[in-house]
Amino acid sequence: MPMYRIVIADDHGLYRRGLRSALTTGISDVEVFEAACFDAVVSLLEQQPSIDLAILDLNMPGLFDQQLLGEVLSAYSNTRFAIVSADDSRSEILKALSVGLHGYIVKSQSDEEVVFAVNEILAGRIYVPALLSRTSAEQRPQQASLSLGLSTRRPIGAGNLPRLTLRQQEVLGLMAEGYSNKEIARHLDIAESTTKIHAAAVLRELGVRNRTEAAVLLQTWLARDAG
Repeated sequence: MPMYRIVIADDHGLYRRGLRSALTTGISDVEVFEAACFDAVVSLLEQQPSIDLAILDLNMPGLFDQQLLGEVLSAYSNTRFAIVSADDSRSEILKALSVGLHGYIVKSQSDEEVVFAVNEILAGRIYVPALLSRTSAEQRPQQASLSLGLSTRRPIGAGNLPRLTLRQQEVLGLMAEGYSNKEIARHLDIAESTTKIHAAAVLRELGVRNRTEAAVLLQTWLARDAG
């Protein structure tokens, strides 16, 4: 039997531990890593060889959205990715799968259902919960907690800078100095693909279109602090 390596990414420690227990009990030869934020997920994917599956809660700190998910899926094409969410609306499940994710797990599912879902995804199949077959009339009102970046960008403003994670702040600082992704990767000792993921997160979080606008926001913030 192969040794599967799985990342559980959720900012709620109790849920991470519960999911970890379910997977280690229900799946033979599995190694589970935990992450509580975006930076930790990216670090694990970069540093740990051959991650088979990453299970992501999009509501964790660090801004997962459609753009970032695309970057992550592209950078780690040998890893399969699934969403775990409390939102069981049909529209959100279909939206997540349309991004290219390999499965959608609802937090209300039983341990047995979750183990089955993970085994399906590890076997190379796409998993959707059985509740997806419910008719639209049976659906509860759509929740807004899961955002895959289909809405408009965040308002532009230096006030968004404190929302960046530590790694994103480091990348922004080097972007503002004119460093390329390759140079930033070398400076921070991370992969260039990882740099692209963090750079995309910075632009998305700040609501800007390019590095120049991001640099201007940073300078505005620094000038305000200095004043």
